Amino acid sequence: MDLPAPPHGVRLPAFAASALSDAPTGPSPSGVTSTSQLPHRVPGGRRRRRLGLGLLLGMTFLVLGGFVAFVLAAIDPAPSPPGETDGIVVLTGGTERVGTGFRLLAEGQARRLLISGAHPEANLPEIAAAAGIDPAPIAGRVDVGHAAASTRGNAAEAAAWARANEMRSLRIVTAGYHMPRAMLEMRRALPQTRLVGHRVPSAALRAPGALWRPQLWALLAGEYARYLGAWAGLSGAFVPRREAHAT
Repeated sequence: MDLPAPPHGVRLPAFAASALSDAPTGPSPSGVTSTSQLPHRVPGGRRRRRLGLGLLLGMTFLVLGGFVAFVLAAIDPAPSPPGETDGIVVLTGGTERVGTGFRLLAEGQARRLLISGAHPEANLPEIAAAAGIDPAPIAGRVDVGHAAASTRGNAAEAAAWARANEMRSLRIVTAGYHMPRAMLEMRRALPQTRLVGHRVPSAALRAPGALWRPQLWALLAGEYARYLGAWAGLSGAFVPRREAHAT
């Protein structure tokens, strides 16, 4: 509460004069509050908001840029490097992948072939027949793996197979859009093994007008999201029942 000014010519005691001088200054007659009474703003708050917005925009552009590069690589995959490897690993998901693996084996590109992630009841004659291949000439050089039910499981199955056969190099056969995640999981499971990616063009991507179909973009966006999840180390958060029983 403001103290009233003393009448003209009246001297106040020392204690009263001190209290009057220490009293807070009230609003001016015009009703405008003195600048000394305004709360002080923290200068770092605005900088922190700008920094957070910049990081959010940077991460958004990074993710979108990665998706564009991912789509371009899936649509127009680079040619697979030539040369022989100790083994070939086909990740199931289409007859084109299996047929490519059989062809590479017949051409002498490796000494053995693993078909990873096959249906629990599928055998080599059935798989070869679906791919239009005669299994007789290569029957002794092909192994069919039934334990894997995910890309991470494919990598674990391929790693065990490579160790059992003392292999130091593998050619990984899968669809172009699936290759980034497959190679990521394979490198984690086989850090000392030379890995060669062999991209198989997807029939869904080669179909006329494919880029105008929402289903295709849903497929690519879903695979890109799974790739980012695997990159972040989240692929082991969910283990399919088949792989859990296998372990």
